[in-house]
Amino acid sequence: MPWRQIHRWLGLVAGTVALVLGLTGAVLSLDPVLSSWQARPTPGSLSVAQLAGQIAASVPGAEEMRRLPSGEIVVYGFDNGQARASRVDPQSGQVLGEYQPSATMRWFRNLHRSFLLGDGGRIAAALVALAMGLLAITGGVLLARRLGGWRKLLGRVRGTLVQRLHVVTGRVVLAVLLLSSVTALTMSAATFGWVTLDADAEPDLAPSTAATADLPAAQLPLLRELPVRELQKLNFPAADDPADTWQVTMTRGQGWIDRHSGQTLAWHDASTAQRLNDWAVLLHTGEGAWAWAPVLGLAGLSIPLFWVTGLMLWWQARSQRPRLARNSAPGQAGTLIFVASENGSTWGFAQALHAALVQAGHAVHTSGLENFQVPPSARQVLLLAATYGDGQAPAHAAHALERIAHAPVTAARVAVLGFGDRQFKAFCAYAEALDGALRERGWASLLPLGRIHQQSAQEFTRWGELLAEQLGQPLTINYRPRLPRTTGLELVSRQDYPGGAGEPAAILRFKWPKASWLDRLTGRALPRFAAGDLLGVLAPGSAVPRLYSLASGWRDGFVEICVRRRAGGVCSGYLHGLEPGARIAAFIRPNPAFTLEATRRPVMLIGAGTGVAPLAGFIRGNTGHTPMHLYYGARDPALDYYFEDDLQRWLAEQRLASLNTSFSRTPQGGGYVQEALQRDAPRLRELVSRGAIVRVCGSQAMARGVAQALDAILATMGLSVQQLKAHGRYAEDTF
Repeated sequence: MPWRQIHRWLGLVAGTVALVLGLTGAVLSLDPVLSSWQARPTPGSLSVAQLAGQIAASVPGAEEMRRLPSGEIVVYGFDNGQARASRVDPQSGQVLGEYQPSATMRWFRNLHRSFLLGDGGRIAAALVALAMGLLAITGGVLLARRLGGWRKLLGRVRGTLVQRLHVVTGRVVLAVLLLSSVTALTMSAATFGWVTLDADAEPDLAPSTAATADLPAAQLPLLRELPVRELQKLNFPAADDPADTWQVTMTRGQGWIDRHSGQTLAWHDASTAQRLNDWAVLLHTGEGAWAWAPVLGLAGLSIPLFWVTGLMLWWQARSQRPRLARNSAPGQAGTLIFVASENGSTWGFAQALHAALVQAGHAVHTSGLENFQVPPSARQVLLLAATYGDGQAPAHAAHALERIAHAPVTAARVAVLGFGDRQFKAFCAYAEALDGALRERGWASLLPLGRIHQQSAQEFTRWGELLAEQLGQPLTINYRPRLPRTTGLELVSRQDYPGGAGEPAAILRFKWPKASWLDRLTGRALPRFAAGDLLGVLAPGSAVPRLYSLASGWRDGFVEICVRRRAGGVCSGYLHGLEPGARIAAFIRPNPAFTLEATRRPVMLIGAGTGVAPLAGFIRGNTGHTPMHLYYGARDPALDYYFEDDLQRWLAEQRLASLNTSFSRTPQGGGYVQEALQRDAPRLRELVSRGAIVRVCGSQAMARGVAQALDAILATMGLSVQQLKAHGRYAEDTF
């Protein structure tokens, strides 16, 4: 189901009208609070009979008594032929003054309920309420996907200020919006008679018609049993109609009383529909529950922020789609490129491929994958598809597999290129599904399924070379990553290490620049980040950024990375040449599959070399003293024992529960980190049995060795690394 697409269009179409409902609802939420504060308290022991007797004596011509949701008592009647509504003190029955509802609140109420358009407006308001309910449901699904599941719905939110505002605001109002939608629809159903509130029709009454005096209200048995705090209204019998009766309406039901004998003529319990409607009114308006009304008001005020930030995110996503020069019509193109992209980044690759093929003399048509249709004239079809969430299609391509299943097979050859992140279990799963569907339908293959990790320009270039070989002509693909907006960072300190294998390393700490709210709102500021996220650095004269794992979080107040200088490395050489005071251009790329959420479970941190950097960041941020155990491998403590002083201090502060080091190039150093794991196998099994979470960072060779060692250790428990990954307990960050 295209949840994101539904959510987006509901927000855009219904959002403007929802602004009116939200703002007017916020104003109306003040009324229950103010009314409750102004109302005189009602004694808990006061019966309807007592209050009715007092009012009959003090208010001549009283016809009806109501207890408003605020607790205020209002009596309606005629005085010398003039209709009057009077406020009454429930303790004495004395008139306090004329009751006059606020004309301002009445206007806002009519605007909120019907847009000042009568029944047509009420129907429109009901439709908007339905749309807001769907918006809340789709928003909840998207939020759960973004945060990694329903269990993490209240987890930490990262990203730009606009993204955080939209998600946090949506999370806060999600339940209230859904509740408001359901209650509004319930009230609309009652208003238009779509549900019957009264289970029984008004009974046939046989009141006494004997010419006897009326019993005083204070002597009526039923009224003496009913408390005023549950009263909704009491109708007095008409003075000029001996057959008229007392009629009382309570929250529990409705009754009729003979005016002469005091006998209860009939009693109907409130129907289930009536009770549900009463609850809907209370939850939707806050009337009768003044403490709930401010919650509704805050939810109403949040709707404009929710809508504006959603609009900004939609516009940003829309602006990311590039313009394609010389995009031929489908029927005139020999090459078709179809794109499935969730956030627009895959379109950058498509644009570069499109331009290269056009330059090579091809007539090319590029479009979204939702438009999949291949005319007979096409010779090759290229599908560039990103995987979203847990293997899902991007929203706009949600039905592409169905289109492929029903599209006629032509002589064109097809190739699928997937984009994703190997940290996720469903790496390029959607591209695999597309490739499988095409093969099943019988499309000829141009290239085997390709996979691109973390939008790697190098991997894309290699795939382009394979495509050029199949086409029999060279292709010049000039892909320039569409980089996020960069922020200037000032280097404030550096710690240098000789490093192993002749490759020196340095821990570089940059100042986190302060930014105004406007900069943060427009995305010009560095967004919040966590240890384990990635810092993208663009060296002068380079078109491709280098990504470094962060050894700090935004709460630390600085940006820290550990960089080994590689022979011929452009970016590492540039960073190693910096002195304090120098500035770099950088951006944050989230790495949610690797970052560590707050937990009370044990945490096993396994790293080697500069791979210890994000693990050090996890420990630095462990102010809650989660039991963290670090297994750290290096070559020589005199050359590459990064963060040594910090680790010792964190041990003393109990941010780190245990430290196990291995140095592979020193006598009695303990060998490699995977050997340390094997020596500590009993404790590792015990930690895993307690639900331990594992994070591994370092070279790919080291990560493979660690996985093999852990598989051997866990085999006696009937577990494996793959099973831990499947349950979200094991993640790697490798280079």
